[in-house]
Amino acid sequence: MTPEELQQLAQDIKQWGRELGFDQVGICDTDLRSEEPRLQAWLDRGYHGDMAYMSRHGLLRARPQELHPGTLSVISVRMNYLPPSAAIARTLRQPELGYISRYALGRDYHKLLRQRLKQLADRIEQACGIGNARPFVDSAPLLERPLAAKAGLGWVGKHSLILQRDAGSFFFLGELLVALPLPVDQPVAAECGHCVACMTICPTGAIVEPYTVDARRCISYLTIEHAGAIPEPLRPLLGNRIYGCDDCQLICPWNRYAAASAETDFQARPPLHTPELLSLWQWDEARFLRETEGSAIRRIGHERWQRNLAVALGNAPYSTAIVEALQARRDAVSPLVQEHIEWALAQQHAKRELSSRYLKTERLIRCIDKGMPEHA
Repeated sequence: MTPEELQQLAQDIKQWGRELGFDQVGICDTDLRSEEPRLQAWLDRGYHGDMAYMSRHGLLRARPQELHPGTLSVISVRMNYLPPSAAIARTLRQPELGYISRYALGRDYHKLLRQRLKQLADRIEQACGIGNARPFVDSAPLLERPLAAKAGLGWVGKHSLILQRDAGSFFFLGELLVALPLPVDQPVAAECGHCVACMTICPTGAIVEPYTVDARRCISYLTIEHAGAIPEPLRPLLGNRIYGCDDCQLICPWNRYAAASAETDFQARPPLHTPELLSLWQWDEARFLRETEGSAIRRIGHERWQRNLAVALGNAPYSTAIVEALQARRDAVSPLVQEHIEWALAQQHAKRELSSRYLKTERLIRCIDKGMPEHA
């Protein structure tokens, strides 16, 4: 193809992408050599935690041309996912409700984006006769954020997510690796400046330095990727977050420009929108699988779901209903969940004791104010 034909094809690809529902499409080359030292340092520090697949593929993540031989260009796309009625503040402010990361309230994005990218690949093949394009949506060892930044979709924020000046960060990313030397887009300038709001708001201090996240402390990792016991010192910091965490995004000034998704599949499912913790705690495995069918939540399984809920119930204000619900399940769950139930019960009992002491102190103060003896 001539340079002029490739330029026209690049323009057509962006138009086709918009027609398929992508909010932005960019193109870059495959050179990520500048990312390799940073990736290796992150792995060497053990910041990937139990995610063995991160280290298993090593620097292949920074080499798209080796991941898919013949690749000459990467088409990077983004799609907004914020539900029209996210109810973020209400859920976070009410500790008896369970907070689910906004990306997981609707249908699992992996299949939807991959299907759309496959349709884009088909259009490209029809237009130029060159196939072998391969779509990726968190499905292979690929540094999607540096690729997105290189393709001009935004810049990498200090929380390590891609930020877009007019759209914030509430969007999914996907890539299409193609054997075409397409003209590339230019990266945009980073605009975080001196802001460190995402770093200071993180409940567990997981953003250990700008652009670096220690996954072992990240609530999203702890509630989703981590299969074992949540470290006890971190449990109180999870609050009512039962699947993922959005704090670093919610505090970001650029997300005032985040737009609601036009995709009906990303709308919040009623059982997951503003769920009561006690109601979710009653779900047996069959109910869990039924309510999370087609959802990203299903992949953590019922055991981790119960583990996360137990921690949130322990963090909730004292309630006899919570204590009874936890006690009712303590002998009918796995050892992992049982450990977190025992912790939650200890938290609840401690809050009851603290509440009792507070009431006694209040009674004493009232008696003193009235000039009455304490036993009156």
